[in-house]
Amino acid sequence: SLRLSTAAARMGTVRPSSFVDVDRFMTADEVRDDPIRVRLRARGLGVNACAAIPMPTGEMAMFVFQRGLDEGGYDERQLEVLDRMRPDMARATLASARLGLAQARGAVDALAKIGLPAAVLAANGRVRVTNSLFDREKALFLPTAFGGVALASSDSNRLFQAALQAVRGELPPRSIPVRSTQPAVVHVLPLKRSAHDLFDGGDMLVVATAISASALVPSPTILTGLFDLTPAEVNLVTALAKGHSLKAAAAEAGLQFSTVRTYLNRVFRKTGTNRQSQLVALLKSAHPLLR
Repeated sequence: SLRLSTAAARMGTVRPSSFVDVDRFMTADEVRDDPIRVRLRARGLGVNACAAIPMPTGEMAMFVFQRGLDEGGYDERQLEVLDRMRPDMARATLASARLGLAQARGAVDALAKIGLPAAVLAANGRVRVTNSLFDREKALFLPTAFGGVALASSDSNRLFQAALQAVRGELPPRSIPVRSTQPAVVHVLPLKRSAHDLFDGGDMLVVATAISASALVPSPTILTGLFDLTPAEVNLVTALAKGHSLKAAAAEAGLQFSTVRTYLNRVFRKTGTNRQSQLVALLKSAHPLLR
């Protein structure tokens, strides 16, 4: 993994503006033990030349050229040849970055058309692109230092920041209930594989959905998707939403009445509620955020 590579970390710190021989910035032990270099040697590849190109989007593009093990290191003349190509590489990278952002913006704009405020975040929490609905949600989202984002509700923001950290640590998606002028649920979703490419290499998608009471019984899909409820928890709250007492709801959900309070307390924590009546009102339906 690049995250474990000493060479990648070293070049990320040095950020060479012209091509350099990476080995000159590493000790012999680091070259020997670097996990990426170990893999490259197994494929017959040796010394790397690297240059860093900063992007207007705040990212850093790294160009790396590798030589065969039997070709030795790079001399100054060879590095100069690479440097002469660097301006063309920079222009191509900038064009690619702009196209990628345009694609990401198109994806989040599509979410806006169905009433969903959305933003794409990098792994460090920096906002890469937002849609118009997200930008209008001043009572829900707040800008932070270094291009980050927070929730206006301090209690919800603690959960939100923990969710961002969890996504970086390869944990499952999270949904956070938010109390504001219009109650909402904010979802933090990791972007993997093709989704990572669709959203221009973004690492997280933040989406908000509104919640309001209605006469409808919520569907299991809505409950699972909005609040990360387990099947047993979904069965319990669905029964409660039908108007059953806690005892009757436990029986319908196939739960022992002696343990149903434990399930209910878990649901309270996940939905940000603390009373059964409040929970039932909250779970009646979910809608796009409308302003």
